[in-house]
Amino acid sequence: MRTPHTPTHHPAQSDGPSTERVPPSRNPYDELAALADHPLEDFLTADSTQTPQDDDVEAPWTPPNHRRGSRRRNRATGLPTVVRILAWALTLACLVTLADRWALLYAEHKASERLKDEMHLAAAPEVRIGGFPFLTQLAERRLDSVRVTVPDIPAHRVTLTQVTATADDIRIDGDGPTAVRGALVQQMRGRVLLSFADMNRELGASQVAFTAHGPGRVRAHGALHLAGHDLRVQADVGIRRDGERGIATSVDGIRLDIGDVATYRPGAGPTEGLHLTHASARRLTREAEKIKAMLAVPAIVHRLGVPDSAVRAALHDEDKLHRLTGAPRFLHGLTRVNLVDVALAHPRLLERLGLDLSLLTALTRLTRPQIADRFSFAFQLPKPPAGALQLRRVTVAKDGIRADVSGTGLLLGR
Repeated sequence: MRTPHTPTHHPAQSDGPSTERVPPSRNPYDELAALADHPLEDFLTADSTQTPQDDDVEAPWTPPNHRRGSRRRNRATGLPTVVRILAWALTLACLVTLADRWALLYAEHKASERLKDEMHLAAAPEVRIGGFPFLTQLAERRLDSVRVTVPDIPAHRVTLTQVTATADDIRIDGDGPTAVRGALVQQMRGRVLLSFADMNRELGASQVAFTAHGPGRVRAHGALHLAGHDLRVQADVGIRRDGERGIATSVDGIRLDIGDVATYRPGAGPTEGLHLTHASARRLTREAEKIKAMLAVPAIVHRLGVPDSAVRAALHDEDKLHRLTGAPRFLHGLTRVNLVDVALAHPRLLERLGLDLSLLTALTRLTRPQIADRFSFAFQLPKPPAGALQLRRVTVAKDGIRADVSGTGLLLGR
C-alpha cells in the first residue's frame, strides 16, 4: 500500500521575537489518506459485528393488551354505579318513610276529629298511633296501640282536667287512611285526673281551696261572708266510687271559725253547735267577771257537771273560783258547752263574750246541706255505645284526684 506523502510545514518566521506557537492547519488530504488505509468492507464488517451496548438495545415490539386496560376502566367505572344504586335505594326508602308518616298523621287527625264529634268535646283530643310502619298495619286492618289524651272534659260541676287512655289490639273497619269507618278496641286502660286547681276555680270561685288529706280524703278550706263577718270554713271531703263509671263525695267535719273566739259546727250531735275555742276558754277563766256571769246561768252549770255547792262557793271566794276554773277538767267542759242554747235564754251573755247575736241567728239558719253543697261534687264517665267502661282504683294525689279506668270491647264509629 502506498503511503501518501505528507508535506511538512514550517512555521513562518515572524518579524519580531514571539514565544506563541501557532497550531498547524488541517490538511484534507491527510484524512483521505487515512480512509484509504481502511477499506469500506472492513468498516462495514466491523460495524455489523460490533456488540451493542445495553443502553442501545431496544425492546422487541409486542401487540397492545386491550383486556388489561378494560379491566382497569371497569374497576374505575363500577364504583359510581354502586353509589348511584345506593343513592336511589336511600331516596326510595326516604319517600316510603315520608309516605308512611304522612298517612299516620292524616289518620291521627281524622281520628281526633271523629272522637271530638262523637264525645261532644270542646277541644279535639290528642291521638298518637304506635307501631312502625303504619301502612303495613293499615293493610292488615289492625293497630298495635293508640294513645288518646283528652283535656278538659265537662263533668257536671267540675271539669276533668285530663283523661289519658291507651288502647291495644285495635281492629280497623275501613279501606285506607281516608276511609276508616270505625274501630273495635279489644283492651283499654287509662287514667282520669281531676286537679285541685280546677276544683278551686269552679267550686269556690277562688275562695275555697282543696288539698290532699290522706288516702281517699280531701281537705277543703276557704272563707264565708255571713252577717257582716268573714268566717273561715273547712270540711273533710271523702272520695268514693259511685257505680262502675262514677265518683261521688261525702262532706263531713264542717266547721266555721269565728275568729279565735268560737267554732260553729252545723247539724245535731254532741260536737255540733257553737263552742268556745280552747284559747278563748282559757282567756275566759282568767277574767273573773265574765266567768262569774257564766256560772250564774244554771243551764251552763248543769252542762259543766259542777256541783251547785262548788259553784256557790266559787262565786263568793276568789281562791276557790281560781281553783275551780283552773282545773283542766273545767276548761275541757267549758269548750263543750253549746252556746246556742244559752243564747236563747241569755242573749246578753254572748255579747259579754264578744259574740254578735245577729251572727248567731244567721248561723242557726245556715243548714248543713247548704254548707256541704259548696264542697260536694260528682261526675260520671260517658257510657260507650258498645263494650264495658268502668273505674277501678280512686286515689288522692298531691295534684288532685286520680282514678284508673279500664275498658274492653269498645266500639268507636260504625
